[in-house]
Amino acid sequence: KYLPGWFVVNTWLQRHLGVATHFEVFEGFDELHRSMEAGSIDIIYANPFDAARLVRDFGYVAVARPVGRADEAVIASLASGSVQHVEDLQPGTRIATTDDPDVHMMCMIMIEPADLNVANVAMQRRDNYVLVAKSLLKGEADIGFFLAETFDELSGPIKNQLHVLVRSQIYVINHVLLAHPRLGDQIDTLRASVLGMAAEPKGAMALQDVNIQGWEALDQEEVEFMIDLMVALTVTG
Repeated sequence: KYLPGWFVVNTWLQRHLGVATHFEVFEGFDELHRSMEAGSIDIIYANPFDAARLVRDFGYVAVARPVGRADEAVIASLASGSVQHVEDLQPGTRIATTDDPDVHMMCMIMIEPADLNVANVAMQRRDNYVLVAKSLLKGEADIGFFLAETFDELSGPIKNQLHVLVRSQIYVINHVLLAHPRLGDQIDTLRASVLGMAAEPKGAMALQDVNIQGWEALDQEEVEFMIDLMVALTVTG
């Protein structure tokens, strides 16, 4: 939905950084992770799971995070179905999910009260959250894992047929704008540019196109806390 807007953001960054930048669109997380391993990404707006790995394993530097936009997850079922609470879930539950690692991880933790884990559920991978919703509507899955923001933006006719079993309330997990350490002094220029982006008319319009109010700085302590939290969630999940 916001892909065209990111091209606008990229154009804005080029103008303010004074360097040519290429906006790369990845087909999926596998392709993204190969590029991460190859070290071919200079600037990335990363989900919390990948951000933690990039900082910890590859030395990426946190530039900024979106204002008031925490990553949360939703588990939903068919509104007319028999599953109305997490406790209604049974071994063999069919789950439609994407390969979004932080959402999948949070949702797996939220089904633990039903004594479910990766060993006793039937996982169905879908390319995006719309297809997760369609799997529920078609009766192909019992529950679906969603990024909360994306679930909330589903069309009315689709969302009205779905029932939210549980929504995470972690609050402190965010996507993060990161820069490769090889950018050196350019990182400070990048940070100053994005932190002032919302105050500049064209910058504010570009941010609106990707549903971001503005950027805020985060210090190393906050970054390390999120890394520790993602590691803890990984172990728990």
